[in-house]
Amino acid sequence: MTSTLDLNWFAERLTDASVKGISGVTAELIREGQIPIGTHLPSVRDLAEKLGVSPATVSAAWGQLKRQKVIAGKGRGGVWVCGDNVTPRPVRFEKIGNYGDNIRADLAMASPDPALLPDLKEAMLQGVQCPQLNSYQRDAIAQPLLEAIKPGWPYVADAWLATDGGFDAMNCIMQTLFLPGEKVIIEDPTATRLLDMLDNIGAEIMPLACDEDGPLPGALAMLLNKGATAFIYQPRTHSATGHTVSEARSEALARVLAGTRTLIVEDDGIGDLSAHPVWSLGRYFPDRTLHVRSYSKAYGPDLRMAVLSGPQAQIKRIQSWRNFGAGWTSRILQQAVAWMLTDATTQQQIQQAKAIYARRRGQLLDALAKRGLVLPARDGLSIFIPVQSEQFAMITLAARGIAVLPGERCRSGRVQFIRVSISMIQSESIESIADALLLACGLDKNAIR
Repeated sequence: MTSTLDLNWFAERLTDASVKGISGVTAELIREGQIPIGTHLPSVRDLAEKLGVSPATVSAAWGQLKRQKVIAGKGRGGVWVCGDNVTPRPVRFEKIGNYGDNIRADLAMASPDPALLPDLKEAMLQGVQCPQLNSYQRDAIAQPLLEAIKPGWPYVADAWLATDGGFDAMNCIMQTLFLPGEKVIIEDPTATRLLDMLDNIGAEIMPLACDEDGPLPGALAMLLNKGATAFIYQPRTHSATGHTVSEARSEALARVLAGTRTLIVEDDGIGDLSAHPVWSLGRYFPDRTLHVRSYSKAYGPDLRMAVLSGPQAQIKRIQSWRNFGAGWTSRILQQAVAWMLTDATTQQQIQQAKAIYARRRGQLLDALAKRGLVLPARDGLSIFIPVQSEQFAMITLAARGIAVLPGERCRSGRVQFIRVSISMIQSESIESIADALLLACGLDKNAIR
């Protein structure tokens, strides 16, 4: 038998009536068992009136707890406690990879082929020669790395910070500069973990439609008029679709953003493996652009290296927040990456890797085209395939021993698609994979030949 929580008792304990305060205290009371599982919480309107806040504040707090699977319900049925595990976790990301034991071709993760990554032996020997080795000085970025990246950076930045990978940089930005309930514009689809991060901080996600050249300026203008405070996008080689923001589209986006105070966050996740240049909005708005470039996919995931640039004040805030943890990124790894950025052999290896990825992508696209499924030749470590039903596609492929990423992991809208990694696909398996992908799209390979 369920019970309804006493409104007065509950309100007395909510001394901080902000979104973060309400959600935090409620989570603590649930974790301690003071609010048992199954208990109905007061209505949004009743609690808002008791606390003297708007119903939107309470709704945002409930939304944060729902995303953590602590409470459930809506509408006339009310909201109740459904769990007591309030540890934040990346729900979408953790679902990737659980496809069973019969999978022979795992094409879900768009990870680099280890065989195509540069040899790290010499780089690590160079890394241990870094200045200030074993110092506890918390420098934002090692000087050798700064000197190596500056010539190729897409705009003149105010300050830089080395981080433990691209997603670490993005998480630092969101944890430091975003508040619960903020309206954040982000491409639809986008990287899975970015959506998890936004959910974790309780942001209101505002999906932004894109085309072949990137985010649509008209759609961006509409969302800006709805009170968005931040805009997150991938400036080249999109992780889900493979499209790249053109120079003309970058200029159009800049015209829309002119006259606003919207924070701009650029996530260059593929980095030097991209076949395209970066047309950063930092060229127009260096005072409110944060640009993240990851070096993991091109140089090695175990280097855990990315660089973040932005205004001095914001970089300092992020650096201060990092002092809760490690405080700085390994100078050994920074030195190693700095050496690789200027080493001719390493750069030649990266160019060779790009060519091999392009060939693998082209082989699969050609095989699909021969079967009547023509897709744009974009860039990156995966291809984007629209389907009639993601569920049907996943089941069809799994029955043939193939795993791909369903669009639901990285989208907010309704467009059904799958993302197929080409990074480690082998030539001898392409024909059978193409046959399976055709069936997954709901097409009959015999009927369209």
